[in-house]
Amino acid sequence: MSERRPRPAARILLVDAAGRVLLFRFTVAGRAPFWVTPGGALDAHEAYEAAARRELREETGLDLDPGAQVARRVVDFVSVEGVPVTADERYFRVDVGAHEVDPALHTDLEREVMQSWRWFERAEIANWPEAIYPTDLLAMLEQTDARQLRPTDA
Repeated sequence: MSERRPRPAARILLVDAAGRVLLFRFTVAGRAPFWVTPGGALDAHEAYEAAARRELREETGLDLDPGAQVARRVVDFVSVEGVPVTADERYFRVDVGAHEVDPALHTDLEREVMQSWRWFERAEIANWPEAIYPTDLLAMLEQTDARQLRPTDA
């Protein structure tokens, strides 16, 4: 396998008023389907906060301030493009009253591999039959619950 490339990324814990979290299902040839939070790689010279806002807008249709970083993970994986990466993922939590995803700004690649999404009840996450990333999503949600005062009306 070739040398891993650095991949700075912003990810969003998007939580609705019912406490559910939005996840996208990825289907990539040769790999088992998996679910992830909204987000993605930073553009050149982009700050994590700016990338979080951009990714939130592009993937969900919401244009909201992502607030402060709430968690960080460094993880190795192979990207959907088949590139081995070391991802430096910064997480931001955004609370909304309710929201229907607007896929209008999805890229061609996202339309190919990210064809479905849903709001997950927390009880569903632990025993879901497909992989969910980050693997410690429930702990991240619990740790950030106390920091949230009230959902932002979307």
